[in-house]
Amino acid sequence: MPVQAHIVGPWGIPSITRFHETLISVHFFPSIPFEFSSSPFLHCSAKRSFNVLKSKGIPINCSRWENRLRVDFSASEEPFSGTGSENSASTRKRKVVEHVSLLKAKGDLSNEEETDMLDYIYTSQYQMRGIVAISLGRISDQNPDGYTHAVYMRFQRREDLAKFYSHSFYLGVLKDHVVPYCHGLISVDYESEVEDDILPIFRKGEEFNYGVEFVLLLSVIESANGGSIEDALATFAKLTMDFPSLIVQSTQGTNFNSSDNEYTHCIVIRFRSIEAFQIFVGGSEYKDIWRSKFQPITQKSLSVHFTVDPVGTEIM
Repeated sequence: MPVQAHIVGPWGIPSITRFHETLISVHFFPSIPFEFSSSPFLHCSAKRSFNVLKSKGIPINCSRWENRLRVDFSASEEPFSGTGSENSASTRKRKVVEHVSLLKAKGDLSNEEETDMLDYIYTSQYQMRGIVAISLGRISDQNPDGYTHAVYMRFQRREDLAKFYSHSFYLGVLKDHVVPYCHGLISVDYESEVEDDILPIFRKGEEFNYGVEFVLLLSVIESANGGSIEDALATFAKLTMDFPSLIVQSTQGTNFNSSDNEYTHCIVIRFRSIEAFQIFVGGSEYKDIWRSKFQPITQKSLSVHFTVDPVGTEIM
């Protein structure tokens, strides 16, 4: 299936099996071969990646955070027409593992320290296998728990997430570049499903280039029965599918992080814009489902969002 896309980074993204001046053949999964056409943007993105990795042997790219402290992967410069309902792949699903962390930065955190922290977290994708998508940034809205930054990562399998948690590079990032700047951190992990196609899995393409990442954490009361929880989540999932003009992708699931179980469930939604986000959360449908389905079974909830901008449009 030939498509136009630009994917860089040697780990957690595809392995390169053949390189020519105008064609790169890659395989994201053994059962899903794809071809990617080269372009000047691809060479620019590749150069950016090597520059990120070369500073003292450690990945640092502070210019990515100049003027805006939010980021996501660079995406295709051309739209992909194969993810619509006309594509048979859209009827198939593939399991993915989602990881969300919320951070409480210290009040005296400087711009330089913030840049350092977020850059080290972001470039973790280049240091370990398994991370297939990442976005992170400064939380745009105030919340009662005082969280200031959010990190979202996607993995192929639970095994990849387990290796991430125990990886020496990740542990070093926490020790040297997160803990010194933060006084609180929570993590939620859950398994979900997305369309079994390249761009939905890796969150690539024009639709993922901009937008708003919305995270909703829920703590369900112990007396709530499984049927009411499943009904609430299923109703919410259907609602997100009813608004394709506002929502690019939505996942949800039960938190299986046994060491951090303050919240039992998590929902992550990528909105197309801040306006789309505001329309959805301000709409009667969302409010009605929250009031009728979630409020009766929810002990505690927390919602945050941050803005995503494209990265990799200039050579460092």
